[in-house]
Parts: sequence; structure tokens; C-alpha cells
Amino acid sequence: MLTTKQNRLDPSVIGRTNVERLVAAFAREDHATLIDKDGNRTELPEALSRHLLRILRMMQEGRAIIMLPEDEAFTTQAAANFLGVSRQFIVDLLEKGEIPFHLVGAHRRVYFKDLLEYQKRRDGNRAKVLDDLATEVDRADLYFPKPKPGPS
Repeated sequence: MLTTKQNRLDPSVIGRTNVERLVAAFAREDHATLIDKDGNRTELPEALSRHLLRILRMMQEGRAIIMLPEDEAFTTQAAANFLGVSRQFIVDLLEKGEIPFHLVGAHRRVYFKDLLEYQKRRDGNRAKVLDDLATEVDRADLYFPKPKPGPS
């Protein structure tokens, strides 16, 4: 397991000028190409080029980047921190089977990909509930109620 420190890339390490130059290079419509010291050229696949551009644009904003593989195992506390909930809430979700987990000794561990899947499901459910509520409010004419006729 890598530590966050090993996975963290701070834009100050590269320098603002280099980040700006790299953003300009990756933002071009043609694909980026790597050239090694022997002059061998390798074109970067479009998906990788787009991903690197997103990373560079975040760094251009002064944001540090942390890379995590999908199979990175989180403790229950780290999972709770990631989702912005309490550790006990995560434990309850795990015990209800809403998020898969495995044991390392007596300790629960959650894969990052499973946290991302739960987050996606949770956010989708929230959006649906809000859409349904907005539809009900609209049907009941409560959002922009029509003025009731007053005495003449």
C-alpha cells in the first residue's frame, strides 16, 4: 500500500511556467507524442492525453494531485473521511451489505472502487429524490403559485 505522500504531486515541484507550457501542449487538438533520447516517438492515446490535461489544469489552479488505484484498501475511518460521514455510519453500511468489505485480521477494509460505486449510487438516488420532489411541487403549483383573485 502506497502512502498519500508517495502518491501526491504538488504543482510547486514542477513550477508554474512548466505547468503552463504543458497545459498548452496537451490542449492542442493533435495528440501528444513522447520522444525518448534515441529519437523514438510514441504517440499518447487520446484517453491518456485527455486525462493528463485534466491533471495539468488542476495543477494550473494550484491544486495538488493524489493518485489512488481502484484496488487501494481504505480503513473504515479513511472511507468515512472520503464520503464525509462518520466511521460508525460506514460500519453500519458495511454490516448491511451496502458496501463490500474484506477483513485484514479483525479490521474491515474497503476498496476504493467500492467506495466510488457507493458514492455514485448514493448521489444518483439523491438526484432522483430531488427530481421527484421538484415534480410534485410543480404539479401542486407550489413553486410559482398562480395569484388568487382578490376582491374587486
